[in-house]
Parts: sequence; structure tokens; C-alpha cells
Amino acid sequence: MSDAVTIYHNPRCGKSRDTLRLIQDRGIVPNVVEYLKDPPSAAELARILGLLGKRPAEITRRKEAAEAGIDPAAMDDDALIRALIAHPIAMERPIVVRGDRAVLGRPPENVLALL
Repeated sequence: MSDAVTIYHNPRCGKSRDTLRLIQDRGIVPNVVEYLKDPPSAAELARILGLLGKRPAEITRRKEAAEAGIDPAAMDDDALIRALIAHPIAMERPIVVRGDRAVLGRPPENVLALL
């Protein structure tokens, strides 16, 4: 397992900033991916979902999805992954990946299991 830590981060989100700070406070310098500017590929998002043990609908922010015209209930997983990549603001954040594990940083303390 790689020791590298990657955070899919939105600097405007308080929970994301808190999670990043929690990681850094433990002396870890994570790879920070500002996913709004550089969204993951469909394959990478599918891999992250597998690590999280979640389906795309479980990491979809309802309000932002509705504003983007995304209806998770009417979409299969592949279509929803494509929609989340096209509208990454609708993706829950932050997501932290380390090796073959991932957690959603809501609350930020969830990342302690990876560190």
C-alpha cells in the first residue's frame, strides 16, 4: 500500500479546508487535487467509489445536482459518473485516498482512519 495521501479538495468548502488542515497537522503533505478545476476521469471516479464502497448517488450533493439538472434516481451508475465529472460541484467533498482505501471527510475526523 502506498503511503501517499490524496485529497479531492474544494478550497471554498469549510469541511474540505478542515480535513486538509487535519492531514497537514499530522505532518503529512498530501497531493491536493482541486477537483472543480481538475475533475477525475470516469475510470478514476469509479475506482474511488470502489474504495469508498459507495455508489455514485451516495456522493452526490442533492442541491448542486438539482441545479445542474442531474437526477440521480433517473440515471444508472455510469451516466451519473459522467454527470458528476461534467458537473464536479455536485460531488460530495472532500474525498481522501490513501493506497487501497478512501474516506469521505464529512466529518473531517473520518480521515483519521487512513492516517
